Amino acid sequence: MDVVPPALARLIEDLHRLPGIGRKTATRLALHILRRPAAEARDLARDLVDLHGAIHLCRNCFAFSEKDPCVICGDPGRDPALVCVVEEPADLMAIEKTGAFKGQYHLLHGVLSPMDGIGPEEIRIGALLSRVKKGTVAEVLIATSSTVPGEATAAYLISRLQGMQVKVTRLACGIPMGMDIKYADDVTLARAIESRMDTGKP
Repeated sequence: MDVVPPALARLIEDLHRLPGIGRKTATRLALHILRRPAAEARDLARDLVDLHGAIHLCRNCFAFSEKDPCVICGDPGRDPALVCVVEEPADLMAIEKTGAFKGQYHLLHGVLSPMDGIGPEEIRIGALLSRVKKGTVAEVLIATSSTVPGEATAAYLISRLQGMQVKVTRLACGIPMGMDIKYADDVTLARAIESRMDTGKP
């Protein structure tokens, strides 16, 4: 006998489809929604329905936004000559949280993965190259992840940007704060050495 009402079972299944949500977590979330006032459930449902209608891609950087251009591209205090290339919107959010970057962004919405049929045409590399060719970009900071697909995407971007009148930099990677050097893996330690900075002291 199935003790879960069909409406609740459908919600559990919908939540279970979300990334990182197992069946137990989906069940807990569904039961929480059910226990809350119906008005809260209606607000949640309305927000989900409105999401795709309200959010668009910025025509300049391809970030999710309700405005076009987005708030970052439309901010006169940001430097349009400095462009940071990231894989996904979550990467942009992480960098913005630091408050250390004052340029604009370019979202690829993916990484190169030939095994999955994702080539340069499936992500927004062509749009980046077109943006650079306009001559308004002085530096491209490549901030893809240090995974194999992220490194492959970075290498491809560097090769395509060679010969263009633009400085290409890579997000420095190294030893995390508070980590003992002896515990670092070989690749991390090598990247830390390659990314070393001049202290300015003799």
